Amino acid sequence: MWSIDDYFANICGVKRFFSFPNPVNDAAARSVALGVVAMSALALATNWAWLLWPLTYGFAARVAAGPKISPLGQFAVRVSGPRLTTWKKDVPGPPKRFAQAIGLAFTLAATIVWLSVGWSAARWILVPLIGAASLEGFLGYCLGCTIFGWLIRAGVVPDSICAECGDLSARYAAAGYVVD
Repeated sequence: MWSIDDYFANICGVKRFFSFPNPVNDAAARSVALGVVAMSALALATNWAWLLWPLTYGFAARVAAGPKISPLGQFAVRVSGPRLTTWKKDVPGPPKRFAQAIGLAFTLAATIVWLSVGWSAARWILVPLIGAASLEGFLGYCLGCTIFGWLIRAGVVPDSICAECGDLSARYAAAGYVVD
């Protein structure tokens, strides 16, 4: 039986387009995080609230389709990621998508606060985003991925989404990071 879902999935490739890579190159993910740190810090240092637009778009694009329609994601996948050979490790994709969704929540909240209240209030929403992105970019520690693992262990997210994500120590050890 033919359905409209089959048409979009098979002919238009919509299902494939709106997907997220799994596994993810950690060097590319860290490059994206460093780009987020740079743009957010620039917004804070210069009071350029308009930078919230590309930040929010970037997170929305990466949540929806991975790096395909994100300029920062494309730069990370095609330019910086391949050159950062010491950071090249394959890590699970679903926690990285969850981390991008958290970034989207923060930048969307900052944008809404900026438009409704003003930049002086919205700027403080970027501070925890810079902290989390700095952990990812500089140290390779994904805070959103850790929260994702907690949600799996708590039963909020089913194991079938990412079987290896429930045991964070095994995931980071497999990626080559020192686990205490």
